[in-house]
Amino acid sequence: MLIPLLWLLACLTASSGWSANAPTAQPKGKASAAANLPDAALEKEIRARFARSKISADNFRVRVQGGVAYLEGQTNVIQRKGTATRLAKLAGAKAVVNHIQISEQARAQAAANLAKGRRRAQVVRGEARSQR
Repeated sequence: MLIPLLWLLACLTASSGWSANAPTAQPKGKASAAANLPDAALEKEIRARFARSKISADNFRVRVQGGVAYLEGQTNVIQRKGTATRLAKLAGAKAVVNHIQISEQARAQAAANLAKGRRRAQVVRGEARSQR
């Protein structure tokens, strides 16, 4: 009884192509292939992604050393700092050191937008929900 069971198990695993020594699947996509790029190629890929994006107007400086991307520059749009980090990681950087500075004008505008949003939310919460 045991031998036919083992034979059946062996036949099923052989026909499915499963093996205990099978290599693990690699994730698909550019990020996995780009993770092994040399520094110069990675820097070129990051610059190309920046050029295709709206952040190209800020002319951020990019340097890659040991797979780590170093970003420098200045911006008037707060969101562009995060976008630069995301694009560098998508290009295949192991890590990103973001030294992009946000202008005082952008900080003041963000603070004003936040205060405006808070006041609007307080007014809505203060109103009666229903008339009984």
